Parts: sequence; structure tokens; C-alpha cells
Amino acid sequence: MPRLALLSVSDKTGLIDFARQLVEFEFDIISSGGTAKALKDAGLKVTKVSDYTGFPEILGGRVKTLHPRIHGGILARRDLPQDVADLENHQIRPIDLVVVNLYPFEQTIAKPGVTLPEAIEQIDIGGPAMLRASAKNFQHLTVLCNPAQYDAYLKELKEYGKEASLEFRQACACEAFSHTADYDRAIASYLHLFASKQREESEETSFTLSGNQLQSLRYGENPHQAAAWYQTGTVASGWAAATKLQGKELSYNNLVDLEAARRIIAEFTDKPAAAILKHTNPCGVAVGDSLSEAYEKAFNADAVSAFGGIVALNKSIDEPTATALTKTFLECVVAPGCTPEAQEILAAKSKVRVLTLPDMGAGPENTVKAIAGGFLVQAADDVVETPTEWQVVTQKQPTPDQLEELLFAWKICKHVKSNAIVVTRDRATLGVGAGQMNRVGSVKIALEQAGEKSQGATLASDGFFPFDDSVRTAAAAGIVAIVQPGGSMRDQDSIQAADELGLVMVFTGVRHFLH
Repeated sequence: MPRLALLSVSDKTGLIDFARQLVEFEFDIISSGGTAKALKDAGLKVTKVSDYTGFPEILGGRVKTLHPRIHGGILARRDLPQDVADLENHQIRPIDLVVVNLYPFEQTIAKPGVTLPEAIEQIDIGGPAMLRASAKNFQHLTVLCNPAQYDAYLKELKEYGKEASLEFRQACACEAFSHTADYDRAIASYLHLFASKQREESEETSFTLSGNQLQSLRYGENPHQAAAWYQTGTVASGWAAATKLQGKELSYNNLVDLEAARRIIAEFTDKPAAAILKHTNPCGVAVGDSLSEAYEKAFNADAVSAFGGIVALNKSIDEPTATALTKTFLECVVAPGCTPEAQEILAAKSKVRVLTLPDMGAGPENTVKAIAGGFLVQAADDVVETPTEWQVVTQKQPTPDQLEELLFAWKICKHVKSNAIVVTRDRATLGVGAGQMNRVGSVKIALEQAGEKSQGATLASDGFFPFDDSVRTAAAAGIVAIVQPGGSMRDQDSIQAADELGLVMVFTGVRHFLH
């Protein structure tokens, strides 16, 4: 008797060609709904599930495959006499191949304005049941949940004859369970979020994180550390949706640095801006009248550190910017786009990884950090800066231009490792003090890097000044305006020093520690 294959797919990529080859391998095919219609329209012989089970689809198609003739054929253990007897007594054929992928739930909820009823109708019931049943019984049949598996399965049949190898069937079972787990996670996350919004609450009692491996990476932060890159969800987004135009494979450190660069450049949406990073900290950030001007200003902020850096741009790469980018060694460049002319220029530096990411502002809603025995979750630090809500605490008031410069410095300081100090002038960084064990040390590093350029410059601090020493050091170096969160028990000491020295000081009321 021919073997039996059950095909019921939402994603019909490669379906017809695959089904034709199954027929050549002497499979009978049963199918449901739209899959059966697609196969029949292609001239293939197919038995509808409702004809096979003798029971019609009901509830508007909600119930199709939930039937003993389907699940009995899937779950039967061919080496167990009682199971074989049950199949014979109830005239159930064993199913040798189950090909199922699920309703597009994640694609549906990604659409703007989707309603809860629309989302609920895309929750597959029969599909996950068949996948789980088939995966459970992998010793006796094969389950495929991804069109990318079709060719490998056909190759198995050619090599081993009537059925795929046990090793292949087990690997497919693992993928099926991962697929249903991801699917359930997406549904649970959506419903949790919807319910919390309805209750105007934000706290959840559970948090699930899962993903599918995009690629294995050569190593992690260091060569002795294994690493891999995973995509969350079935719809590619963020870096999984980026296009690599040229260059070597991305490394673990590249991806970590690129994400840090994306977060900084996402702060600037109007005028052309450029950010150059090393080890997740900015060594140069600038805004200009053109993209090439912004890049040149960012590069000149710290040309030494820019060597081998990561560059993020908020506008499409044009010819002048591409020419400037080729003048030094860079690891990666990312921008929303790249003109063909610019791409041709960049090709001269073929090892440089050049990526396009159209939506540079789309980041994760939460950040996750692993700790022993669990992990920490926090909302992303995506607060919108509103200078109109800042408090000018000194007698001297900022000019409109100074307020713009303070905002520029504050946006960058938010993305520097704490304790963070940033010195800027003319919308470009001059000095960055990052990751020091005390704020005084960061102030000294940033001012030393800025040197004589700190005359008339602005200074931003991610945390408050517990003493007035940093204010006095800044003033001695030529700083004329300071932005900080405020909140120290000794704020008045810093304010008094600023007034004494003729500085502008602004409190934001918001702290931006980055650990």
C-alpha cells in the first residue's frame, strides 16, 4: 500500500513541487482547506481530510484535523501490536509524513490596527496538535514544519528508500517542538500585553524568551567562547532584517557594537548625524549640514580611536560620505540606505562590513541580562528628552543655542558606560569619559581628551555630582554649561560653585546609568 502524507500548510512556498515529488515516491496525499485546493488546482490527486475522516469541517473551519483517523494515524506505534490492531479495527491508515506550518499569528499582530478578534482567529489549534503528535512519534514518521526542510527530506528518501533516517526524523521533531514553543510564546506575550494594557498595568508574572538560530558565530567576545545569533519570532526584524551589502561575516562583537551604535544614532532623526563607536562606547558623534560633514566632524573628534571603529549614520550613504569612509580602516558601517554610486566606492574596501537597516529607530521594548539562576528584564531606556521640562538651577540662563548643545550632549551621554561624562561643542563630541569607577576620573579623561577645544564647550554627566569638585574642574578647563540629572543631597554645593564661576547648569530630573 502507498505511504500516506498529510499536508496542511499556511506558507505554501515550494508546496506544489514538493507534493509532485512525493507522488513520484508513491505517497498518497490527504490535505485540508486551502492546501487541498492548491494541490487540486495544480492537477495533483489529493483526498480532502473531511472525505478521509467522514466528518465535515465545522465551526467555520476551526475544526478540521482534530479527529481519531488523523491523530490515530500519527500517534500509532508500528512496533506495538495493540496499536497496530487499533488501526486495523478502526480502518485507520498510518501516516508516514506530516507537513504542517501554522497560521501567521505574528505576521497578523505586526500589522497596524489589528484587533483582538483578528489576532485570535490566527491562533492555530489543529496545526500545533499535529506537530506535537508527530514530533512525539518521530520514531515512526517524519514531521516537517518549514519549507526549507523539503529538499533535505527528499534527499533522505533517495538515500534511504521508504523513510528518512531516524537521526533526521529526530532533528525534525526537535524543530517542530521549537516551532510550537515559539508560536505559543508569541501568543502568550501578545495576550499578556493586551491584558495589561486593558488593566492599565505593566507588571507581568512571567516572561518568556526564545529564538531560532540565524547563524553560528566564529566565537563570542573571545576566541575561547562559543556563540550563536538567534532571531526572536518568525518575522525578521531589527538586525535579522538588515541587508549586508559587502564585507566579512558579522562577529559577536560586531553585532553588540552595531546595536550600541543603532541606539545612539536613533536619537537623531532630523539633521544628518554620524556616530563612531569602539567597544560600545562612542568615540565621536556629530551633527552636520550634510552627512559627509557629520561624519568628518565625528571622525575628527577622536581620529585615533576611530581606527577600526563601528560607524552608524542616520541618512543614506552618498558619494561624498562613502569617499570619506574609505580613508580609514573600519569594521562596520550601517545606514538606512546606500546609493549605487556610494556602494561602488565602498567596494574598494571589500572587507568592511556595510549594512543597510531602513528602520534605525526600531529597538527592543525590553533589555534582558542573564544572571546565575535566572535573568533580569527591564524596559528599554527610550525616554523622550524634553528640555522644556528641564530646570535651570543657576543664575545664568542658557541661550537657545546652548540649550540645543546641552540636549545634544545629553543624548550622547545616555549611551556612554557609567560613570559617563561627555564634552561637546558645535554639535560634535570633543571628549568622552566612560566606565570609570568614580565620576572625577571620567571628568578628567573627557577634559584631557578635549584639550584646548573645551574652551566654551558643554559638559554632560549621566549622574549627579555628589561634590562640587567636578564643577570646578570643568570650569577651569573652559566649560561654560553643564547638564546633569540632579538629585544629590549636596546639589546646592554644585549650584553655588556654578554661580560663583559664571556657568550655566541644567537639571534634567532623569538619570541615564548604563551598566
